[in-house]
Amino acid sequence: DCLGTPIVYAPVKADLTGNIKKIRAVYDSNPAKFKTLQNILEVEKEMYGSAWPKTGATLALMWLKRGLKFMLVLLQSISDGERDEEHPNLIRVNAMKAYEIALKKYHGWMLQKLFTYKSDLLKALEKGKEVKEEETIEKIHQFLLRVTPILDAIYEMYTKMNAELSYK
Repeated sequence: DCLGTPIVYAPVKADLTGNIKKIRAVYDSNPAKFKTLQNILEVEKEMYGSAWPKTGATLALMWLKRGLKFMLVLLQSISDGERDEEHPNLIRVNAMKAYEIALKKYHGWMLQKLFTYKSDLLKALEKGKEVKEEETIEKIHQFLLRVTPILDAIYEMYTKMNAELSYK
């Protein structure tokens, strides 16, 4: 919920939360049947036939993984110290890199005004608390170490199941 503090982050939070709710609803409908994300994709593939993967939790997970990829690349870029030397607190360089890697081929640049200042993003990640930048960057680094392999596995699953859609 760290993106809930500033109003400027609301669209990102709403997008991620909406996709999570769709996936959760499918899981909650039959937890024994939908034990894993892969189970959900396999069942939906059979259930929806030719409409799959353009529907259901499969589509929601596709957009969730793209949004999460954007966030991970953004955080990795900040953690790596990439920045505009003339404006070191602006994170446009980081956001543009994340957009180029994670979202550009799927939709237009709608997030350009989000995440303007690194200090605002870091403060949001700390839920409004004032913390030394180095401490927050270390937390980001630890988070990335844990989450990146999970996201990579989801991307690999989509590739293996031929579930990735390339349209905008």
